[in-house]
Amino acid sequence: MTYVIHGATGAQGAPVVAALAAAGKAVTAVTRNADAVVEGARVAAARYSSVEELTQAYRGAEGVFVHLPVTAEEERQSYARNIVAAVGAARPARVVFSASGAPTDPAAGGAAAFLAGGLADSGVPHAVIAPTLYLENLLMPYVLDAVRERGVLPYPIRADFPVSWASHLDIADVALTLFDRPDVTGVVSVGQYPAITGPDLAEAFGAHFGRHVDFEAITPEQMRVSLAPVLGEGPAAGVAGLYQAMSTLPDHSISPENSAQKLLGITPRTTRQWLTDIGL
Repeated sequence: MTYVIHGATGAQGAPVVAALAAAGKAVTAVTRNADAVVEGARVAAARYSSVEELTQAYRGAEGVFVHLPVTAEEERQSYARNIVAAVGAARPARVVFSASGAPTDPAAGGAAAFLAGGLADSGVPHAVIAPTLYLENLLMPYVLDAVRERGVLPYPIRADFPVSWASHLDIADVALTLFDRPDVTGVVSVGQYPAITGPDLAEAFGAHFGRHVDFEAITPEQMRVSLAPVLGEGPAAGVAGLYQAMSTLPDHSISPENSAQKLLGITPRTTRQWLTDIGL
């Protein structure tokens, strides 16, 4: 049996492939390009838009790791429906879904919530990884260049807004453990706890780079302008909308009751640990 990994050539799936391969597991990388080369994995071409292709990829799998790509919400909802249909038809042994920071509460609506609910209704053993914000967001040029050139870390959150940051490496650690822990089901929150603020982030970057770094709160609109050339206007507007909604909250912290720390004994990396681990 094999573990089927979506986004195996991307930022989220690649660390999961690496972790499984290092553990001696058979890995199938799901990509849109059948000619792609993924170290440590065989490649299977399957599109989110095809229930048939997804079903074929999932059939007989020991585990499936899935997340929804950053694209228009209408597309994400279509992809979520197709994944649920394919899981129901193929019946893999286990599914681990990373919500990538999107809300999974049915009351919130949206593609991630639909996918989480669909997995629950399918009867297929599953777990949902629920991170808040990714540390990898801080590698965007508009952030990292400002740190290096001006000694400023710009980000669209208030200076007093605590966040339970997590990295893609942390998600891979949790996914690998969840595949081996069928007793853990439902939502597993992943992120630093206690949550940290923007100035805490700036201090960690400053310590890593050996210079003073200040935090600079920017607006979601400023973020949208910076992201549009990279993601496209639609996805950039969607991301900015999430940060605008987030600005009304008191914090973006995980709950310790369903955290990876409590349920799995996994403590996410500190910001400085993460910067060291990625070799920045």
